[in-house]
Order: sequence, then structure tokens, then C-alpha cells
Amino acid sequence: MSFCALDNPPPLEFPCDYPIKIMGEASDDFHSEMLTLIRCHAPDVCDADVSLRASKGGKYVSVSIQLRAQSREQVDAIVVALREHPKVLASL
Repeated sequence: MSFCALDNPPPLEFPCDYPIKIMGEASDDFHSEMLTLIRCHAPDVCDADVSLRASKGGKYVSVSIQLRAQSREQVDAIVVALREHPKVLASL
């Protein structure tokens, strides 16, 4: 079970810029899996919209993605996909 701070997002006017941060254990494929997951719902996300940061000890990694959200339904679908992904420890 993972924690998801996106469960009760504030009211937004769409389209809007929507930052997402995803945390998980560091692995060779975590970044690419998260980018693939987000692109299923927001295909216009490009590599320049993504940044990575490893934890101090290197055990964990965060993937930050800046996307242009088109609707509440799109954001909700991303939230559900992140919540259900077994490698996601937390998302903001």
C-alpha cells in the first residue's frame, strides 16, 4: 500500500500545469516505468518535463514530472494508476 497525497487535490481550472512527484526504490527501470505510466494518460510529456533525484543514501529515487493536465478525469486516472503501481511508494 502506498501513500498518495494526490487523493484530495485542490480545485483547479483546466488546462493547467500540474507537477507530480513519484517516489520509489532506486532501480534501473523505475524512471522509464513511471514515464511510460504517465504517458499513457498524458502522451505529450517529453523528456525535458522530467527530472530525477536520488536519496542521500541512494536507496530511493524521486521522479518529478511537469505535465499540462487537460481535465480532472485525466488527473484522477493518473492518481489511480500511481496508487495501483507496486513500485510507487509515494506520490505528491
